[in-house]
Amino acid sequence: MHYHARMHTVQVKPQEIFQALADPTRIRIIRLLAETDEEACLCELVDSLLEPQYKLSRHVKVLRQAGLLSAVKEGRWVYHRLVEGIPYLDRLHEALKALPDVDGCFARDAERFRQRMCLREGGRCRIGIQTPELAAGGE
Repeated sequence: MHYHARMHTVQVKPQEIFQALADPTRIRIIRLLAETDEEACLCELVDSLLEPQYKLSRHVKVLRQAGLLSAVKEGRWVYHRLVEGIPYLDRLHEALKALPDVDGCFARDAERFRQRMCLREGGRCRIGIQTPELAAGGE
């Protein structure tokens, strides 16, 4: 089940999409979600990318503002997922997945994500950030 953005296609600003992707961490977030075809809460992204919570929170906000991510709140958890079903975004996801993984960073992100997903209960995150030194600063 994927969330499809409505009204998103009305005012597409290509430069905003590419500005949002002009950061290596934001590319890692989109590539991870595209490769795994999953949604993730912020704590799962923190544990997968090994980046501080405050930093990832800002990056996710930029990606949402550019129309690349959507968010669904469930209780105290917010799940971020790719906006899909829009042809140019689907093609963008394919392009990001096709980028060479020169230093193995994308593969390590995906492996940590797969391990982190094993901690879910009933398909949902229930435990928060497991890398304590990255949790400081809150959202």
